[in-house]
Amino acid sequence: MKAFLKNYRQSPRKVRLVANLVKGKNVNEAITTLNFLAKRAGNPIKKLLLSAVANAKQTGMDKENLKIKELRVDKGLVFKRMMPAAMGTAHRINKRTSHVTLVLAPTPKSESRPKSVGTEKVKK
Repeated sequence: MKAFLKNYRQSPRKVRLVANLVKGKNVNEAITTLNFLAKRAGNPIKKLLLSAVANAKQTGMDKENLKIKELRVDKGLVFKRMMPAAMGTAHRINKRTSHVTLVLAPTPKSESRPKSVGTEKVKK
């Protein structure tokens, strides 16, 4: 399932920091990570992820069996603004935007979660 976020008003470089954190995780882990992230791009990416999950539910997929296959952040429009500077000159300010593409895929049945280390009982 796919979902798109177009012309998000934050630079792609900053959005990629958040995208790389959740790329490749399953949906539940990604939502938990984004809930506690102190970055501005966390909330829009979380909304995008929930939108993709809703799209997947429309086709009959289950939320627990989905993982983030692709999370791509591309450059969007660049708004050019001017800032007054000394002696009657002006400097250009670039206000960058991002296009975010999210693709979900079902996890393979053979893929199982590894056991956590140290939970087995040791016989004496």
